[in-house]
Amino acid sequence: MKKNIAIIMGGYSSEVEISLKSGAVAYQYLNRNLYVPYKVHILKEKWVVVDDDGHEFAINKHDFSAIVHGKHITFDCVFNAIHGHPGEDGTILAYLELLGIKHTSAPFYQMALTFNKRDTLSVVKAYGVKVATSVYFNKGDVYDLDEIISKVGLPCFVKPNNAGSSFGISKVSQKEQLIPAIEKAFAEDDELLIEAFLNGTEVSIGVIAYQGAVKVLPATEIISGNDFFDYEAKYEGKSKEVTPARISKKQLENLERVAKQVYKILNMKGFSRSEYIFIGDEPYFLEMNTVPGLTAESLLPQQAKKAGISLENLFGNAIESSLNPPKGKR
Repeated sequence: MKKNIAIIMGGYSSEVEISLKSGAVAYQYLNRNLYVPYKVHILKEKWVVVDDDGHEFAINKHDFSAIVHGKHITFDCVFNAIHGHPGEDGTILAYLELLGIKHTSAPFYQMALTFNKRDTLSVVKAYGVKVATSVYFNKGDVYDLDEIISKVGLPCFVKPNNAGSSFGISKVSQKEQLIPAIEKAFAEDDELLIEAFLNGTEVSIGVIAYQGAVKVLPATEIISGNDFFDYEAKYEGKSKEVTPARISKKQLENLERVAKQVYKILNMKGFSRSEYIFIGDEPYFLEMNTVPGLTAESLLPQQAKKAGISLENLFGNAIESSLNPPKGKR
């Protein structure tokens, strides 16, 4: 019997439009011989199933079901395509887990942890993973610009702690740019971090649970046409992305080892895509995305293709891994 799959997309953050595009790609490529996919828009103002003609059917939040064209639909699995809140930060996954509904992401705590850049860096650093020097503070805290610069130097990056797709991030080269950058970051989140600039080759690498094992995908070298790999570079073609990355054998070995280590340290499941910068042969971990983009421009689909994994198999594997997890794993 075909399984009913809810593809949740949208969300409550600045990434809503990107998420809708990612969800549409997942909907397009799911195998109709195995699954009956439903587009489910999770938005601040409504939770609805949307059919191919644009008709909307309300989700019953008591049990995450819906009446679609007169038929009561329950879901065997939820495919998570929500970037940001409430999908990537684990909020809606906690709700699904309370209802006993399986989903394609890691458990909600792991999602919440990896969405918090500061906490993620603290955890992986304790295991010896190299990270940039950083400063953390919250909205309302008193801070000293000279003190910040003395620790992280210039240039540096100012980032919202809980945000994706490079929303709210600024590269700061002069002291007078710091306060506007801090205000920009606080427009996205009440917490921020300021990181030292690492001058080296930037790469992005996917690590996924695939056919019962942890699989490291080919790395992508990022050459941004802008000052850094910002929203325009990611989604509007203002970057060059080379897959596989043009790095040495030693760099690749180190990257694959660390990427797999980080995935396991954080007890991940399902998709992930992380960013690193090389200083010499050593990869420095920047952050992990647990609901990476799935659009035509996105990196994870590019990397999967290079690994010989079609989008149909990539998405189908995520669902099957959730429905039939390896023994000893939930």
